[in-house]
Amino acid sequence: MNAPVSPLQHELLERASRQSEVVTALKAVVPAHTLLWNNEDTTPYECDGLTAYRQRPLVVVLPETYTQVKSVLSTCHALGVPVVARGAGTGLSGGAMPHKLGVTLSLAKFNKILKLDPLSRTAVVQGGVRNLAISDAAAPHGLYYAPDPSSQIACTIGGNVAENSGGVHCLKYGLTVHNVVKVKGFTIEGEEVEFGSDALDAAGYDLLSVIVGSEGMLAVTTEVTVKLIPKPQLARCIMASFDDLRKAGDAVAAVIAAGIIPAGLEMMDKPMTAAVEDFVHAGYDLSAAAILLCESDGTPEEVEEEIGRMSEVLRRCGATAIAVSQNEAERLKFWSGRKNAFPASGRISPDYMCMDSTIPRKRLADILLAIAEMEKKYALRCANVFHAGDGNLHPLILFDANDADQLHRCELFGAEILETSVAMGGTVTGEHGVGVEKLNSMCVQFSAQENEQMFGVKRAFDSKGLLNPGKVIPTLNRCAEYGKMLVRGGKISHPDLPRF
Repeated sequence: MNAPVSPLQHELLERASRQSEVVTALKAVVPAHTLLWNNEDTTPYECDGLTAYRQRPLVVVLPETYTQVKSVLSTCHALGVPVVARGAGTGLSGGAMPHKLGVTLSLAKFNKILKLDPLSRTAVVQGGVRNLAISDAAAPHGLYYAPDPSSQIACTIGGNVAENSGGVHCLKYGLTVHNVVKVKGFTIEGEEVEFGSDALDAAGYDLLSVIVGSEGMLAVTTEVTVKLIPKPQLARCIMASFDDLRKAGDAVAAVIAAGIIPAGLEMMDKPMTAAVEDFVHAGYDLSAAAILLCESDGTPEEVEEEIGRMSEVLRRCGATAIAVSQNEAERLKFWSGRKNAFPASGRISPDYMCMDSTIPRKRLADILLAIAEMEKKYALRCANVFHAGDGNLHPLILFDANDADQLHRCELFGAEILETSVAMGGTVTGEHGVGVEKLNSMCVQFSAQENEQMFGVKRAFDSKGLLNPGKVIPTLNRCAEYGKMLVRGGKISHPDLPRF
């Protein structure tokens, strides 16, 4: 008599059967060497920069042509197989975490700059082109691509479009949505689509701002036309120290209130300053409660005048020390710590979870003081670095993912930061996206009716819900359960997600 099949065995048999079906179907439309399905080959794709949650995909496809992308999508649509598009995997919210019964579609081989036009100040690039590679290619023409996320050396423009990425200079030059004029891609059915236009206006509905920031839920991006801007003649950076978090927060608001829009306005608290100084030796003041980096760029005359105005505002707000970069090497040195905040945190903790909420600038000190109290509550350290100029926080909660209790406390800590940000008039995400990380917090920010409207947009592009399913928009059941847990005084995090 045969022994009964356990639920786990049944799941494994179902997965193996489905995998065989999908691989067979895909072999008919793409070369065999573009397919990966053995565990040792798919494990590197099991997570993105949010490593706390992992899931091996059923199959990974690395197409080499647009026709292959189209064929993969139409085949998966016909089979009812979920598809998760992936760039460089540098995302921090689990947006590229695979579906266990789905295909991970890697755009890594689409890494060509197709056209660079210095006269129109645009570049046409494939989705797998690295952010920094665009500026490198434009440099001989005195141009560059403005959005500069900290991962710009590795992150791809397709991923930037998915998350609407920013960077340290987004205050003055805007996010991805402000620096892109056209996006091409494919729907889940394999239909070619185009958003935006090379002209000043697009025919029909202008859906460019819908696709930018849609986190791979609506279409797969294969080609992007970006704006290029002239490199400023000069850039100088102020490094200002403060002995009090509230003084530093008030100084940020005061700079903006003075009518100054710096090229960059960033803030680091004492724990983060210590971490990055030990890593890059940028010359930061380790006694300061907070450090502000304020950059001015433009003509030498403009920079001189703006540096003077900002320095005066910072002194008036209680800066204990002010240093101004005297040359390009020193400016880059000031920024080196900020740009290396994440790897520096990785040196002092086995793992970290980087949050991404936004708040009104005037509440910067309030949220930092609240986070300090949360550190005591959850018995975990948190280092803070963020785009102070537009109130985009990046608290890095330090923990050990091998300790289940620490991971749970980290999730609760992160959820409370997001909920506190919403209570202060902010949002749960600024540029990292929702992914799987912030699904519960979306229940706090948006009503059931608002979430349903977002699902309506999703259905208009993907009626079967196959593109990046289970992410970004919480279901009514999830929000209802989360509400019950809040009433009971507890929290839920992600009980349905595979853990580290």
